[in-house]
Amino acid sequence: MNQYHVYGLGAALVDTEIEVTDQDLQHLSIDKGLMTLVDEQRHHQLLDHLDNHLTASKRASGGSAANTIIAVSSFGGRAFYSCKVADDEHGHFYLNDLASAGVDYHHNGKLADGITGKCLVLITPDAERSMNTFLGISETLSEVELHPEAISNSQYLYLEGYLVTSETGRAAAIRARQIAEQHGVKTALSLSDPGMVTFFRDGLQQMIGQRVDLLFCNEAEALGWTGADNIDKAARELLNVANSFAITLGAEGALICDGSEFYHIPPHKVTAVDTNGAGDVFAGAFLYAITHGYDYPAAGQLASLAAANVVSQFGPRLTLEQYPEIFSAFESATPPAL
Repeated sequence: MNQYHVYGLGAALVDTEIEVTDQDLQHLSIDKGLMTLVDEQRHHQLLDHLDNHLTASKRASGGSAANTIIAVSSFGGRAFYSCKVADDEHGHFYLNDLASAGVDYHHNGKLADGITGKCLVLITPDAERSMNTFLGISETLSEVELHPEAISNSQYLYLEGYLVTSETGRAAAIRARQIAEQHGVKTALSLSDPGMVTFFRDGLQQMIGQRVDLLFCNEAEALGWTGADNIDKAARELLNVANSFAITLGAEGALICDGSEFYHIPPHKVTAVDTNGAGDVFAGAFLYAITHGYDYPAAGQLASLAAANVVSQFGPRLTLEQYPEIFSAFESATPPAL
């Protein structure tokens, strides 16, 4: 048996979620619904403007892949995460939070000087999230942070598409994929954000290589990547770069493919409060399911249920109490595939 079900690689970001209005976004010239990279000066400028909102803010360890890996672990899977944090208060908070979530991690000796990455996640009343990310030391994530032995002893390697924005991060993702392929470890990648598809397509293609085993994306990313004018055409095109995939469709559920059959996963109707982390938790639940004996339709159902729960609350993470409740409700209705 492999030691880990999923090995993840991505940015380490301490998220601060803040509830704002559309007028706030306009005033601050923030692109709604996208992830925007900012420098430290812009990060502080945003904090100053939003100072009166901070009393209602919430802090958590984050980063897209981290949210996914924590979800895998919280469902009961064995997970490992490679990232880079600095020797500062946020860095120690981040690693302690990973450990509390049951995720193994690796760093080379003493933490480096610098600033741990931070992300301001601005939530508007329609539940849309707009992210402003200061990568900090995560921008220098490199092959040094990889743990080849842990990769080779995992069932899946999971890469976040956001790594494409960093030259060293992209190189680390490519090397991690190569190590996985050399050891027969399956590869999974998330396109992460429509902006990554629009502005970093060549880099994402390098991370994908010839193809990955499993691709995660939302509808906008699928259409943007393929250039198709509808989701059915996009789904067919995605099979050129992935053996299988899962496309999240928001309130319409999800479309998944196991490589031969296509399945529409119905949504779980909820009142959306905060969409931050929905795709990440979907991927985590899906990866947990397919590494624990469930077929793709069942994995999609568990992932849809988990994503519905996370969007119905404030924050990108489910509580530890929610995971067994979700899984129990799912398992009683959906036996594992034989």
